[in-house]
Amino acid sequence: MVLDEEQLRAIETAHVDGLTAVQIVDAFTSRGIKFSEASFRKYVQQNLLPRSKRVGRKGKHKGSLGVYPAKTIRRINGVKQLMIDGYTIEEIQGQFLQYTDLVEGVGEHLAALWARFETDSSRLDASAQRELRKDLEQSRKEGDRLVDRLGDLARRVAAPRTDTLRLAGAAGGAEDLL
Repeated sequence: MVLDEEQLRAIETAHVDGLTAVQIVDAFTSRGIKFSEASFRKYVQQNLLPRSKRVGRKGKHKGSLGVYPAKTIRRINGVKQLMIDGYTIEEIQGQFLQYTDLVEGVGEHLAALWARFETDSSRLDASAQRELRKDLEQSRKEGDRLVDRLGDLARRVAAPRTDTLRLAGAAGGAEDLL
């Protein structure tokens, strides 16, 4: 069992600044999906997840906290689905994830570009701002479709290679990571 698109979007929207490891595990377990802190650590060790960023806590002697980007939930969900579909960790690492970071990077760079356009549009007159916002909204929709399409292309390109790996008898054993 994995999260559906609506659940993924809700979590990402609620945690735009990121989540801790405990919050990530809870995002799955609170919805009845098996996922432990040990599995989370294995995913990190296997380089299946993006790295955390250290964020200082407010207050004296509070230290810092590891915060993972909100997209981590989607990545875990995707890896879990691939394992349910029968792919091994080696297949997932070698094929599917080689494109994931690049596709996600495109989405993140587009979002940063749109944010900068929006910020810099304050120098324009009101009419030009309205026109720019309309164009930005359209480009966001097109950009989202592009990122979705790139993700689909990545899955299609990766699939034939994983079939070859399966025929070659690549090692498996992903069940303990579900």
